[in-house]
Amino acid sequence: MSNIHPLRHLFLGGARSGKSALAEAAAHAWLQQFPKGQVVYVATAQVLDKEMQARVALHQQRRPSSWLVLEEPMQLAQVLNSLPQKPQQPVCFLIDCLTLWLSNQLCQQVKVDADNVMLAEQAIDELLACLAEHEGSVLLVSNEVGSGIVPMGELSRQFQDLSGIMNQRLAQACERVTLAVAGLPMQLK
Repeated sequence: MSNIHPLRHLFLGGARSGKSALAEAAAHAWLQQFPKGQVVYVATAQVLDKEMQARVALHQQRRPSSWLVLEEPMQLAQVLNSLPQKPQQPVCFLIDCLTLWLSNQLCQQVKVDADNVMLAEQAIDELLACLAEHEGSVLLVSNEVGSGIVPMGELSRQFQDLSGIMNQRLAQACERVTLAVAGLPMQLK
């Protein structure tokens, strides 16, 4: 292992809470520490409508052109393993957003059933195992969806439950956890 000290930092928050901007600021700070490094922005969104297209465009405008952008809605563990760490060019991954990734996992088939829930749970396990072995820094962005009411629909409840479980497990695996509220960072860990 190189002399690069990896960091796993989870950024949580509600919609438009500022969590992505805080993660991007952390990536800029990482580059100050490792000027020869490479930020790899992993976008999990699938642009299926004009509203999502506008959201993605907002994120694209904020990103520097020097960051490598990978669009991967499903295979996060494979992406993290795809770029090995090199002492001469360390890599910091910024994954935005895990909630969309989880939704992609849960809804990967037309019919959502128990198999999809099991596959989503396996994908979370794979991601956590990869994070445990990964030598580089990883900034993770996820929505905090459990602060509201319990949804009426089965799929919505499954998504809310899996999101909460995923966020808890990631928070345990990360050295730092930040909750974004109204654009302000609250350090949880």
